Amino acid sequence: MQYFVKVAKKQHVTQAAEELHVAQSAVSRQINQLEQELGVTLFVQKGRNLQITPAGKMFLTRIESVMNDLERAVSEVQQFLDPTKGEVRIGFPHSLGIILLPTLIAKFREKYPEVKFRLKQGTYSHLIRDIVNGELDLSFISPLPDSSTYVEGELLMTEELYGILPKEHKLAGEESVPLKELKDESFVMFSDAYSLRTIVIAACKSAGFIPVIGFEGEETDTIRGLVAAGLGVSLIPEMALMETSQLQPVKLRITDPVVTRTIGLIRRKNEKLPPVSDVFRRFLLDYFKTESGSCYGASRFF
Repeated sequence: MQYFVKVAKKQHVTQAAEELHVAQSAVSRQINQLEQELGVTLFVQKGRNLQITPAGKMFLTRIESVMNDLERAVSEVQQFLDPTKGEVRIGFPHSLGIILLPTLIAKFREKYPEVKFRLKQGTYSHLIRDIVNGELDLSFISPLPDSSTYVEGELLMTEELYGILPKEHKLAGEESVPLKELKDESFVMFSDAYSLRTIVIAACKSAGFIPVIGFEGEETDTIRGLVAAGLGVSLIPEMALMETSQLQPVKLRITDPVVTRTIGLIRRKNEKLPPVSDVFRRFLLDYFKTESGSCYGASRFF
């Protein structure tokens, strides 16, 4: 099954064999035996590569789930012997990977130095999918889903979004402005895959206008840089403004409405976490509860 999954991902027997550190003939032999046992063709030759067949794709979906369960079972047995030496598989959106996630892992490892982390960055929908599919045990997410059939979680904090402007902007000297003051501006916006885009557009609509999108970006650093270069204005999380750079926009509070996002921690619904992941989850809940009674604003955490 491991050989099959690797060949399916690489679409090349030689490359799969190299990553598995086995002979190419061993991989080919195992794939042939698997096809004979199943009575179907899993791959067809396409030039120098292999192309997975429809039957192979269906089999791959099931096998990946089985392999994830097997990996988790082995990990849980090891963690049962010592949950402070296991591995936490956790996902996160880009905006939380700049300051928040490294800070939390560093603080956790002060107490549990032998715990390892497997990190995966993703968009809102991808993080939920990876939790449901068993590829992740926990994931930071923003916003926290109101309800879900497949995942459950807890609110960690609520973070304010700030307006950012080029230094030469006419409003750059203000400490705060109503959001409607930006209605005639060109916005630098996150792409459709990011939940921050939905939050910003909803806030603009509540202020009485639909934002004109001049540029799009995938990461907060890109958004911040484009604004600083004079290509528009934007709203980004407070956390994303804590790290300074040579090309720095002006920050100001947005009022009427105050724009916020929730940050939560999710896991699979009605399923017990691996011991080490549950230890990390409890650490996070205690950390945010201790650091902020109201869970409002990012600056107080760092």
